[in-house]
Amino acid sequence: MVPQAELEPGERVVDSFHADRTAYWRDHAWMAAGAMALGMVVLWAIGNPHVWTGAVGGLAAIAVRAGYLASDEVNARWDLTDRRLLGPLGKQAWLREIAQLRVLGSAVQIVTTEGDKHLIKYLADRDAVKARINAAVAGAKA
Repeated sequence: MVPQAELEPGERVVDSFHADRTAYWRDHAWMAAGAMALGMVVLWAIGNPHVWTGAVGGLAAIAVRAGYLASDEVNARWDLTDRRLLGPLGKQAWLREIAQLRVLGSAVQIVTTEGDKHLIKYLADRDAVKARINAAVAGAKA
């Protein structure tokens, strides 16, 4: 879950963004709360007398998801170079092609001029990461 792309001649990494374990578990706690509420509402809406089982099912679903993905997600790293943003699994975005940055929960979403979207997830300080990438993009487009 680290960048695999080779750096071009003269290209250098200027910053790295790592997933934060606390943000990961906090986000999953919020997802579990939502899944529990949704499960209970659905069971109530269909007239099931055991509405509480929706909470159990929602919690179990998110707990399984969180446990299964944790080893990969908390080890994810994105590298910011003087030319590109490099992510895990071959993801990359040229700084000059980044059209928009958004924050979503503890993540920063990168949208390119081609319409590609990438998420840097589970950040401890998403606003600082967004500001750092914005500064790099401004420098690349100058």
